[in-house]
Amino acid sequence: MEGSILNNLGFDPVYLLIASVVLTLILLVVTVMCLINMRKLYRRYDIFMRGKDAETMENLIVEQMNDIIDLKAQDRYNKDSIRTANKNSRAAFQKIGIVKYNAFKGMGGNLSFALALLDYTNTGFVLNSVHSREGCYLYLKDVERGETEVLLGAEEQEALEQALGYRERKQPQE
Repeated sequence: MEGSILNNLGFDPVYLLIASVVLTLILLVVTVMCLINMRKLYRRYDIFMRGKDAETMENLIVEQMNDIIDLKAQDRYNKDSIRTANKNSRAAFQKIGIVKYNAFKGMGGNLSFALALLDYTNTGFVLNSVHSREGCYLYLKDVERGETEVLLGAEEQEALEQALGYRERKQPQE
């Protein structure tokens, strides 16, 4: 066997055999580790994919997507409703001022009053009710952006200032 390839290598063929055995052992260890990791992963996958009555993962995902679509539609509806409620509340009377007073000193009690009702833009009216022995008289004066075109009485002005937040409401004396 003098013409053998192993004799022409220039080193002892045993080293080649030992290197191949070591490499084979290393590859065997790596293969076993990969199989162990694959088995763990398969167990996790199996647990993850189990469902009620053989329900597939695709059905679960489709159901979740449909729920999300429904929730987005509900959210849009709620936002529109809130916007509408905000617009409506700005048009409603939000600011109130009331002053009770005695219009005629000879009559007992504070039966007359001035009432100011304003919306978000400080637009509304001042209602003045004057109570006398002959009857009750109502006067209505328009308010645009916190101002009136006609001159207001002292009680009317005070009610308007209460509604605008310039004055605090006084408790009537009894």
